[in-house]
Amino acid sequence: MSVGIAAARTAVALLDRSEWGCIAVTGDDRMRFLHNQTTNDLQSLSPGQGCGTVFVTSTARTLDLVSAYVRETDVLLLTSPGMASTLVEWMDRYIFFADKVTPKDITEETFVLSVVGPQAEERLTTLVKADLPELPYAHQPITIANRAVTVAADNSLALPGYTLVGNRADADAVLSAIGDILTLPDADVEQLRIEQGLPLPRRELTEDDNPLEAGLWSAVSFNKGCYIGQETIARLNTYQGVKKRLWGLALSEAVAPETVLTLDGEKVGEVRSIAALPDGTAVGLGYVRTKAGGDGLVVQAGDAIAKVHAVPGLSHAYFEP
Repeated sequence: MSVGIAAARTAVALLDRSEWGCIAVTGDDRMRFLHNQTTNDLQSLSPGQGCGTVFVTSTARTLDLVSAYVRETDVLLLTSPGMASTLVEWMDRYIFFADKVTPKDITEETFVLSVVGPQAEERLTTLVKADLPELPYAHQPITIANRAVTVAADNSLALPGYTLVGNRADADAVLSAIGDILTLPDADVEQLRIEQGLPLPRRELTEDDNPLEAGLWSAVSFNKGCYIGQETIARLNTYQGVKKRLWGLALSEAVAPETVLTLDGEKVGEVRSIAALPDGTAVGLGYVRTKAGGDGLVVQAGDAIAKVHAVPGLSHAYFEP
């Protein structure tokens, strides 16, 4: 186990996520608009609250999983890397003349840092000398090194911790105030993402996948009414029609993404992401046909043996109205 992974699991570590996208959505109609554009119930939220929600196509294919933070004058969307401009263009297609809503890509002017690990709360509380938000996705303004920062009880991983968002010009001052927390290298961040089950566009979230297959049930509301892709998602739930599911994989050795998973010589799935471990084994995320099985299933992945297992960030339960 690397030093960084150990710190994230047992102490505290820092993830520099400034390459992730940030969108500020303003205008009087912003809540209604985002409610109709994504899978979760945004209109029920008040300033200081938030949720995970998914942008999908009209046929419920995934575009991106985002964190939505409702603030007094805007909704801040934290997107996956490289997705902010894509989602702004997507939203622009659905804004009509009378709509009072403006999405703006603010990635280049924003820093995003996640402080994760069981000691994250103690470390930040000591720094800001104030209570931190507790409920998932709850957020509030704080001051660090005399700089205005939004702190959210969310880090997109199923780990304890928080995300800090502020003006990019203030990033160095905030980092200096946080002090000597280990910043994880990219390889450790990727391993944590896979182990915790955070799907990304062009990996686990593609035009071939829908949010229910991707295990994003917690980011889908089945009571909110109409939105883009709603009919398809509702039908999949009602008739239990999810034909494949995203799972964690424990592999005997590393394989390439898109390696086919087989059971008794028959294709039952596909590896989407992989992270090699120091002992020669690997962890991965991959889709497995529902009929083939799930947690505990053992399959072949090229020359490797892969055991299918649940990961903290994904769920696969059907919703009963």
